[in-house]
Amino acid sequence: MDRILIEALTVDTVIGVYDWERTITQSLSLDLSLATDIRPAAVTDDLRLTLDYAAICQRIQQFADEHQFALVETFAERLAACLQHEFPISWLQLRVRKPGAVPQATSVGLEITRGSLPKASKDSDP
Repeated sequence: MDRILIEALTVDTVIGVYDWERTITQSLSLDLSLATDIRPAAVTDDLRLTLDYAAICQRIQQFADEHQFALVETFAERLAACLQHEFPISWLQLRVRKPGAVPQATSVGLEITRGSLPKASKDSDP
């Protein structure tokens, strides 16, 4: 299965467990891997037949603007559900990093995988 990649997407949002964090926006860095079959789009050169990563990135920023969570875990889980609901994404891997959350680390974060990879069709075998 093919995968659309979105790497190091930066979004600003209100996130954190401490009171002072609830009064500021902080940057999160996201990496996404989204399963899809790119062959129909590649044959026709038609954006409508693939995942529109510009639209996905816009939706992610809108999601970050609309929600405030204490935990990065909640942000990741709800964002994954939102993307799978609004776009034809059967499987995704999402990595969320929160730079500067721990002074001794460049960033902290998590990675989740949701959904199931579509089975390869027989016509894709060599």
